[in-house]
Amino acid sequence: MSVVRLTQFTDPHLYGSETGSLRGVATLPALVAALARAQSHDWPPDAVLVTGDIVQDDPGGYPHFRRLFAPLGVPVLCIPGNHDEPQALRRELAGAPFVVGGHVDFGRWRVVLLDSYLPGSASGELSAASLAGLEAALAGAGKLHCLVCLHHHPVPMSSRWLDRVGLGNAAEFFEIIDRHPNVRAIAWGHVHQAFDGLRKGVRLLATPSTCAQFLPKSEDFALDPRPPAYRTLELRADGTLLTEVVWLDQLGGSSRSACSAA
Repeated sequence: MSVVRLTQFTDPHLYGSETGSLRGVATLPALVAALARAQSHDWPPDAVLVTGDIVQDDPGGYPHFRRLFAPLGVPVLCIPGNHDEPQALRRELAGAPFVVGGHVDFGRWRVVLLDSYLPGSASGELSAASLAGLEAALAGAGKLHCLVCLHHHPVPMSSRWLDRVGLGNAAEFFEIIDRHPNVRAIAWGHVHQAFDGLRKGVRLLATPSTCAQFLPKSEDFALDPRPPAYRTLELRADGTLLTEVVWLDQLGGSSRSACSAA
């Protein structure tokens, strides 16, 4: 497998009701549209990656997610976000094709799935067990390149309100990352906007939501009128990656951000 292809969806914020909406966007139809767009143009990937907030504080949303993603025919890699209920998530998404947490190897790459859920908080934190699991996954990867995934952003987003609810122990997280030169990229959700940066040679990627977006670099909470989106990633055998964000337009079509590789 010379190239590993992933499709990342994040922050669908589903409800038990099929008509539930978040910030004016009906979340289930928006996810259905994003998935349909990916299936018609970017399919099949080697796996689907879902980086948290699958539901909006309503475990009744998990059956909708399972109904949509179980038949896809590829592994569905999941982690909880602050609006999820981790126990319900693991119960509802138990068994193939769903993988919740841990790590999975594809070709020359290892994808590490971290749980940054912090009970009762919009912020995130990696527990001692999660940090130890990260260390073990990276140390045991051998010659594999590593993509590390979590829900909460580990670097500032230049947004005062949003940076109050990021990863609380990012310094501990990066202490481990910095010890392992096989880490090529870190991907997250939570921030409802696109971000593409670089830290010590490691690619940093945030992906917009499949529903409503947050206005980048806003001091206070504000919505961005941009439509739902998802991200494609091509992980190459030499450790480089090619990625782009695909935005759905208001008429059900799409537009792509500029492709970027590193």
